[in-house]
Order: sequence, then C-alpha cells, then structure tokens
Amino acid sequence: MLVLDGSHGEGGGQILRSSLSLAICTQQAFRIENLRANRKPPGLQRQHLAAVRAATQISDAEVSGDEIGSQTLVFKPGKVRPGSYTFAIGTAGSATLVLQTVLPPLLSAQRPSTVRVTGGTHNRGAPPFDFLARTFVPQLARMGAQVELELLAYGFYPRGGGEIRAEIQPAALQPLHLHERGELRRGYADAYVAGLPMHIAERELKVIGRVLGWSQDRLNVRVLPNDMGPGNAVTITIEYEHVAEVITGFGERGVRAETLAQAAALEAREYLRARAPVGAHLADQLLVPMTLAGGGSFTTTAVTPHLESNALVVETFTGRRIRIEPHQEGFRVEC
Repeated sequence: MLVLDGSHGEGGGQILRSSLSLAICTQQAFRIENLRANRKPPGLQRQHLAAVRAATQISDAEVSGDEIGSQTLVFKPGKVRPGSYTFAIGTAGSATLVLQTVLPPLLSAQRPSTVRVTGGTHNRGAPPFDFLARTFVPQLARMGAQVELELLAYGFYPRGGGEIRAEIQPAALQPLHLHERGELRRGYADAYVAGLPMHIAERELKVIGRVLGWSQDRLNVRVLPNDMGPGNAVTITIEYEHVAEVITGFGERGVRAETLAQAAALEAREYLRARAPVGAHLADQLLVPMTLAGGGSFTTTAVTPHLESNALVVETFTGRRIRIEPHQEGFRVEC
C-alpha cells in the first residue's frame, strides 16, 4: 500500500483528489496521513468527503477514515464502473473539484458516463465552471478526450445549490505538448450578480475595462435569478489559438467591488504580458491527465505548491518523473 503525507506542498485537498483519481486508474491502494494539515480546520471537510465518496462509488472501493474531520484515509479501489451518477455535496463546496476527481478514471472506462454534481460552481479556492469549460476541458480535447459540460444552475458561497452535468466518453489520451499560445483571438469579462444590485457588476467591469483598456462591448453584466443568490463573481477570459485562461474574482462580504475587480484585472494583465501558455492554475491540473496519456510537457508562468504536490502524487503512483525547470519564458514541466 502506498503511503502519502497530506501535509506536503500546499497541504490541502489537492493531494487527496489526485490520489483518488490515480489510485483508481492504476489500481493501487493508498493510505494518506495528515490530511489537509495546512488548513483550518484540518482533516476532511464536506466537499473532500464528497470527492472520496464519489471515487468510492465509481470504483466499488473499500474505504476507512471517510468522515468529517478525519486526518487519515485508507482507499482500496476496485475497477472503474461507468454509468450515470449524481453526487451531492450538500453545501457550497466545489462541485468542479468533485467532478475533476472522477473525470480521469471515467475517461478510462469501457463505456460512456454521465455525472451530475450539486454544490458550489463559483466559489473561492476552486476553479469555477467557466475555467473547466473554457480552459481545462479544451486541453483534454487536444489529448483526445470527449467531455461535454453543462451548467444547470449557479452556486455561490454560502448558499450553494449549483449543478453541473458532464457527459464523458471513453478515451485513450494522447501526450500533450503545449509551449506556444498562438494568435490572440479575443478577451472579455463577465460580472455575475444574483440577489444583489446590478451596480456591483457595473462597478467591477468599469475597473476591469480601465486596467485592461477594454471597450464596453467586451464587458458583460450577467444578472442571475435572485433565488441563486446572494452571490457575485467576475471572470476574465483570454483566448489564444492553443490555450485559454480564465481569471476569477469572488465577491466577499466587506470587500469592495472595485478591490475584487482590481485584483482580477491585474492578474489578467500579468498573464497578457507573459509568454508561457499555461497559467498557474491550469498547470497542476494538467499533470494527472498528461501522466495517463503516457507523457507530455508544457511551459507555465509559475510553479505553485499545488503543482509541486501533484508532481509528488504522480511520481508516487506511477514512478514517472516530473521535471520542473526554469525556462526563458517561465518554467518547463515535463513528464
């Protein structure tokens, strides 16, 4: 049985989710200790438990330690079972992270699968639905995967209530080599408000337009039904020929709309000025599918603790070495 230290690197839920995915794909049991040791509170929280139970369900796994607050988990997977699944987090915990946990194993199944996940779709500390749809899944498509995503309802913190749906076709993934962005095609921003005044979105877009020099036709107010709120988020999407980046800001009580928008816009401006195609958030998420494809490489703008954690998990489960080296345009990552 493989043994992992959950306090390594970012010390959060990333190590757990990647371990669950790779355990099923490689048919190896694991024990993870010090779960989420660098978070407050430590141990499994509801969204992490939802990922564990989702992975258990699709693989008929044997599990111990799957309870709120647990800092040790043992997971013994069976073979992946394609099918139609619904996973409910029960809070505003990230639905996208639960989907990303089961996605790699279901890509390796013998038949198509349908997955519905309810919870948060736009919440801090996790990729929003827009990121999956515009950034992550298109790169899976370049590797040969066929994944169709649908956003059925928005879910903001603390209410939750969002729902996403994925149609997953079996695929033999091919290596990805991503070192050039290609031609810049377009950039635009969306500001979402649900159960909140529309002027919040308008103020956010005004700041983004000023920082990035974008005209009004690239700034979109998205007013959602009141019963999906209260909630607010902004997404800035930058599309190139070979890659897209989605930068997000999430509304918080006590934080001015202008402050949120300024931070997102400055991050977007940094990405526009850089040359490496893969942003910091996409980099760690590419490692698991890239490994299952038998290898690959990319150039990224930054090395994050999440990337380092995922590299350790990949090396532990597969024996493949993940090389991360400085590059003239950022950092080169190779499996």
